[in-house]
Amino acid sequence: MHRKIIFLDIDGTLTPPGSNEPPESAVWAVNKAREAGHYVFLCTGRNYGMLSPLLKYGFDGFVASSGGYIECQGKVIYDCPMTQRQKQDAMEALEKNGIYRTVECKEGSYTDEGLKEFLKSHAQEGSNSELLRWREQVEASLNILPMKQYQGQPVYKIVIMSLSRKNLEEPQNLLSHEFAFCIQDENTGGLINGEIVNRKFDKGRAVEKVCQHLQIPLCDAVAVGDSMNDLEMLETAGLGICMENGSEAMKKLADDICPSVAEHGIREAFLKHGLI
Repeated sequence: MHRKIIFLDIDGTLTPPGSNEPPESAVWAVNKAREAGHYVFLCTGRNYGMLSPLLKYGFDGFVASSGGYIECQGKVIYDCPMTQRQKQDAMEALEKNGIYRTVECKEGSYTDEGLKEFLKSHAQEGSNSELLRWREQVEASLNILPMKQYQGQPVYKIVIMSLSRKNLEEPQNLLSHEFAFCIQDENTGGLINGEIVNRKFDKGRAVEKVCQHLQIPLCDAVAVGDSMNDLEMLETAGLGICMENGSEAMKKLADDICPSVAEHGIREAFLKHGLI
């Protein structure tokens, strides 16, 4: 048996955006792939606290915080939060320019007050899956707390919401040498959302670390995602698949496109590519 290693994004890929409930067809596919001898990992921008409800479905490990924290078969193989200086520089630059921030720690996330109302007021501007994810998560209180409750825990990344590109110019000039700004598809109303991630890691390098740890060549890695924060993951894996409900930019770059989450995309992709 030729063993593969499969990396699955969560929001918009394994589950509807903001949900912890994958379709039964996806759970079935994951179980069958593992029974066939393949490894299956979550590879997500979510922190550990946000992804942990999905671990009950059975995975060989996970990549959390866009590559900043990795567990493989119960062992931590990578852990890289921001330094205190990095966190302070980023938080100050974003706040100064009126950008809403959600800091993601290992177990919890903390958001600027007013973000929920901000998201609601812009919810109809475009079809960005990441915007929908954050709106749903904030409204459902998925372990996202007010910034006033933040107690200085290590931060792995910062999710950002901005009213315009212009607001981001100064933070990008100040921070881009240490942080990558991953901007999702822009909405027609000018709303910008995305995240800033330490340049020391990304989902692609996480795929490399896991493959090296398990001694699986990259050509035998399969990555499935839906948005531009999955770019490095899909580029690094031997086969990169984008969901039909994914961003148009990502669909153009992927090796293949599978049906949407609602149309049993994970199951169909696994069947098409001989993983089950």
